[in-house]
Amino acid sequence: MSEKKLLLKVEGLKQYFPVGRKKVTKAVDGISFEIYEGETYGLVGESGSGKSTTGRSIIRLYNPTGGKILFDGHDISGKLSKEDESYLRTNMQMIFQDPMACLNPRKKVKQIIAEGLEIHHICKNQEEIDQKVNDVLDKVGLSREQGTRFPHQFSGGQRQRVGIARALVMNPKLVIADECISALDVSIQAQVVNLMKDIQEELGTTYLFIAHDLSMVKYISDRIGVMHLGHIVETGTTDEIFQNPIHPYTKSLLSAIPHPNPIVEKQRKAITYNKDEEGVDYNAGHEHVLSETHRVLATDEEFARWSAQAA
Repeated sequence: MSEKKLLLKVEGLKQYFPVGRKKVTKAVDGISFEIYEGETYGLVGESGSGKSTTGRSIIRLYNPTGGKILFDGHDISGKLSKEDESYLRTNMQMIFQDPMACLNPRKKVKQIIAEGLEIHHICKNQEEIDQKVNDVLDKVGLSREQGTRFPHQFSGGQRQRVGIARALVMNPKLVIADECISALDVSIQAQVVNLMKDIQEELGTTYLFIAHDLSMVKYISDRIGVMHLGHIVETGTTDEIFQNPIHPYTKSLLSAIPHPNPIVEKQRKAITYNKDEEGVDYNAGHEHVLSETHRVLATDEEFARWSAQAA
C-alpha cells in the first residue's frame, strides 16, 4: 500500500442535516478512510447508511458539517478557493445512480458529454471537443451516430454508459460511482462493471465504488469499507472482509449473499444484526487494527468478544 500515492484522505467527515427546528440527522458521523491512486475502494452498507451522502460530500455537492478532505494535496473541505474548486471540478467526477434523472432530456448525448469540456475550456477548439467526445463514445461501447440522439432514445444500460462517458471525458483522477449499476439488469451490470475495469486498466482511473450489492463489490474492489448508520464499522482488503469479517454487521451483510449452488443455498442462514439489541454504541468505540489494512470500530470489550467469535 505504502508505495502507492495517496489520492484522497478523508478525516472525521461529518454531514448533518437539520430536521425541523431542533432535530439533526447525522447522515455521516465522523468517518475516516484513504484511497490510493489506481485502486477501487468499495463503500458498502444497507440503504440509509450514509454511503451516497459520503460521496456527495467529498465531491462538494453538499458542504460538509465537519472533518477534513484532502484530494491530491488540495484541501477541499472548507470554503473553496477558485483554484481548488477548478481543480476539484476537473479532476473528480461522479456517475449517478439514476441515468435518466441526471441527463438533460433536451440535449443530445454529444452535447451532454461535451458540457464539462466547454465549461472548463479544456479544449482549444470545437474540433478537439468533437474528437474527445467521439473517443470516449468508442471507449464506452457506443457508436458516434448514437451521439446525435436524445437520452430517452436509449435503454437503461446505454444511458448509464453515457453517464460514464460524461465522467470520463474529463480524464479525472477520481470517479465516484454512486450505486451506478443498481438500476440496471444483472447482465447489463456485468457489462458496465467490466467496462469500468477495462477503463481503469487503460487510464489508471481511481474509483470510489458505492454499492449495496456485495458480490459486485467483491469483483471490482481492492479494498472495502463497510458503513452502517453514518459510521465505517470495518475496513480492509476484499479478502480480509470476505474471509475474516470481525464486525457482526459485516457478517450479517455477507450472510445475505445468495449462493449459486442450490444445495448450499438451502442451508444458508442469514445472520440478523441489531445494534441496539447488541448494545453497540458506535460513538463509544475506536479503531482496532488487525493488520496494516484491516481495521474494526469497536470498544475493547466488543473487540475481544467479536475476535473470539471469529476465531
